[in-house]
Amino acid sequence: MTTTATTPPVQAMDAAAPIPRRRQRRGIRRFEPLIWVGPTILLIGFVVLWPIVTMIRTAFLKISPYGLTEGAAGWSNFTNLFAQPQLGQILLNTIVWVVAVVVITMLVSLGLAQLFNLRFPGRKLTRWALIAPWAASVLMTGIVFKWMLTEGSGLLLIIGHALGLVPDITHSSPLGAAATSMPWMIAVAVFVSVPFSTYAILAGLTGIPGDIYEAASVDGASRWRAYRTITLPLLRPAIVVASLINIMNVFNSFPIIWVMTQGGPNNSTATTTVFMYLLKGSDIGQSAALSIINFVIVIVLAGLFLKVSGWKTEEN
Repeated sequence: MTTTATTPPVQAMDAAAPIPRRRQRRGIRRFEPLIWVGPTILLIGFVVLWPIVTMIRTAFLKISPYGLTEGAAGWSNFTNLFAQPQLGQILLNTIVWVVAVVVITMLVSLGLAQLFNLRFPGRKLTRWALIAPWAASVLMTGIVFKWMLTEGSGLLLIIGHALGLVPDITHSSPLGAAATSMPWMIAVAVFVSVPFSTYAILAGLTGIPGDIYEAASVDGASRWRAYRTITLPLLRPAIVVASLINIMNVFNSFPIIWVMTQGGPNNSTATTTVFMYLLKGSDIGQSAALSIINFVIVIVLAGLFLKVSGWKTEEN
């Protein structure tokens, strides 16, 4: 007579019991990264997302100059904003401001990066000196340049008068005329923006192998042709990044314009960012509406720049 050994049900259940526990532990471990990234997510939500939501909500509310909500405004803040007679001039000023500062900055930075990539006595010192405009406060830089352009006592005006470039410094200031105030502010913005762009391009230059230039020289390529066909294409990622960051920074730039001219004279130097601040004192709803428009403009400008630059294409 033969007997068949069977596994007791209790033992079978005990053997299968650890499996759900392992799965449970694995499920818990999946949420362990939240312990580290959770505070960052909360900070981003509080510092970035919550102000954006509040800004969008404010754009559709009627708010008194004292900050009291008087009810829903619908799209009236946007319609009243577009009805502002100076808005067209301010949009034109913004385009001129961004394009001029970014283009001049990148051209100057290309030349400086090429210079600092060469070996010459004092190269380390000049590299460190270039950091000064970038490390200094933008607000203080604007104040210093405003002092140097003050009528009667400005250092730059005194030097220009000594060179015969400025006939009268007692009754005139470049910041008081619409024709000269914007060029001076563009020059200050370029002075502040050049260090970052130069170092970004210089980092790209140092990453280009020297063997490529030696091969091009053997093939008979001139310096200009090597720069046009080798250097610039390989520098495109650095140029795209530096230009994109400059576009966003210059578009949202406020301290230089506000300290030097406060958007004057007669809104000739006011950009949408400065105008948004000016509207805050009279109509908070319109100011919030303009901030939304500024956000959309920045996204569109960044998208157009990336599209034109062909940042997704690969060099063969």
